[in-house]
Amino acid sequence: MTILLVEDDPVLRDGLAELFSGNGYRVIPAASVREARERLTDEVRMIVLDVGLPDGDGVSLCREWRAAGESRPILFLTARGEEFDVVRGLDSGGNDYVVKPFRMQELLSRVRVLLRDRQAPQQVQRSGFSVDRERMQVLKDGEALPLTLTEYKILTLLMDRPSVVSRDRLLEILWDNGGKYIDDNTLTVHISRLREKVGAEHIRTIRGVGYQWSDTSSAPSSF
Repeated sequence: MTILLVEDDPVLRDGLAELFSGNGYRVIPAASVREARERLTDEVRMIVLDVGLPDGDGVSLCREWRAAGESRPILFLTARGEEFDVVRGLDSGGNDYVVKPFRMQELLSRVRVLLRDRQAPQQVQRSGFSVDRERMQVLKDGEALPLTLTEYKILTLLMDRPSVVSRDRLLEILWDNGGKYIDDNTLTVHISRLREKVGAEHIRTIRGVGYQWSDTSSAPSSF
């Protein structure tokens, strides 16, 4: 899989290129908006995009690409953790973000999640629910559910798979901004909130293992 890495800091860019290459990815480096436009070829599977670039704004570039029909996942690197910047980035079409300084393994985990999501079935419909991956929404009877980014990731992971999804697998996508795993209790809270939004009968607890999407209306297990 090929990653377009857009980062103007040469030290960080080289470090990330080494990280990705060491984990089996091919890297196309770019240091500016101009180079990013030139090097976004058909072989690229996802884009890691710095927000602050010497000749422009990564968020504006993301918005430009999305307006042109670009659908490959984009992960932002940003030194700004304020809520406004995060919302602006995601509203522009970004799929995820990490705030500098970050841990390399955190970034690698997020890249893996986005690439796995990319390989997941693009059309998923389950008992009145459907996934719109372009807009990162889950719709119930045609109406978009008010999901957070984390809730969207958990729900689509459950809906994509007929088998049980382990708690450990779910915890992989629940990183906080500091680069630490969110604890097991926080996962339970997210599951509880999702049950309120989609209906408790659709998310079953498999004791000692994890959770499973259910198309039936049978009563779910307890937390």
